[in-house]
Amino acid sequence: MSLNRQKVTIEYKYRGTLCLPDTKDAKDIFFRTKQAYANHEKMGLHLIFSKSKLSRLKKYQKGSAQEELDNLKLYIELGEILGFATKDAQTLQKKIELINDTAHAGFNITKRLQLINKKKPSPAKESYLFWDIENFSSVASIFHDVIEPYNIADTNITLAANPDSLYLKRAEWEANLYDYGKTLNSFNFIKCEHGKDVADDVLLEEMKKIKTKAANIFILTFDRDLKERFAQAVKKEHNLFILGR
Repeated sequence: MSLNRQKVTIEYKYRGTLCLPDTKDAKDIFFRTKQAYANHEKMGLHLIFSKSKLSRLKKYQKGSAQEELDNLKLYIELGEILGFATKDAQTLQKKIELINDTAHAGFNITKRLQLINKKKPSPAKESYLFWDIENFSSVASIFHDVIEPYNIADTNITLAANPDSLYLKRAEWEANLYDYGKTLNSFNFIKCEHGKDVADDVLLEEMKKIKTKAANIFILTFDRDLKERFAQAVKKEHNLFILGR
């Protein structure tokens, strides 16, 4: 048996086998959790992290907290083998992943977001987002750096996708949106026809329909042609923000 594989036994009864992660605390967590279960003690995150460590995990961690995630995975796997609840650990696992993904992606989008059609933004009553989700699918950063700071209403968010991309990626997009209590249909989502640039045409036409006299308009795409088309078509009273290089 591999040195990293451990049999899970309770009172000499074999319950299963798992592989210990390569972390400095893995063995301690493994034996501590087994002992607590055997002694009918309260199971919980205190078996993995101290109170101070739990507090620190609520913020971005350098290295994406990979070691901590590996230890959580070990605890959750022990719960599956021994039959104790690990909902608290699973909730923390998702939170750590989301915080660190948001921090990494948020840094990039914040640096790249540029006002393109004027030197300084003029006062705006509303904000609109035109999201080329096929070309830019970083859900966490979009919510963290655009939708939430600018308080963009769901009805002011337009997404478009062609049938091929929708078939291939819809499950992934919906899974990422789920963390924010949303689905594609929470927004002005348009399923396009087949063909090159059809989704781009749809987004551009929807932008032209804006009736608000002064608005912030965000076009989130890495497609250079689409950004240029938006820049040419935007009304001068609007503030147009794009992803720069």
